Amino acid sequence: MTLSLHTTSREQTIQLGQKIGSKLQKGDILAMQGTLAAGKTTITKGIALALGIKEDITSPTFCLISEYEGKMPLYHMDVYRLDGTEDFINLGVDDMLYGNGVCIIEWSEKIMDELPKSTIIIRLEPVGNTDERNITIQNWPYGELN
Repeated sequence: MTLSLHTTSREQTIQLGQKIGSKLQKGDILAMQGTLAAGKTTITKGIALALGIKEDITSPTFCLISEYEGKMPLYHMDVYRLDGTEDFINLGVDDMLYGNGVCIIEWSEKIMDELPKSTIIIRLEPVGNTDERNITIQNWPYGELN
């Protein structure tokens, strides 16, 4: 199922993340795609809230992977600085991708060949110079987000 959504503020993007997070199950992988400042980390904040994570979620650009504990582990990855799929594999991510948590991968365009076909793809597109976002979710297995 593909969903096309629109948010008009940062708060709405976080709320959408909470709706997404409330449906996720162990083993889900979310491939975040979009330009710099598209809202990838913002929507991740909402997902983390739904998973009961109290820590502040920040972009893992420099540490590459941040791990958070909640109802289930959240592995928040940022592959922007990687040169490609070989660097991704060398991070030792198999236990995270195929484990008991949820993986969120920012800048996933670089490593899509290494992700399972069931990966949920979330594409965020800013609308002008505002906090509005057009958001497309592909491979969504959980029905409508109400």
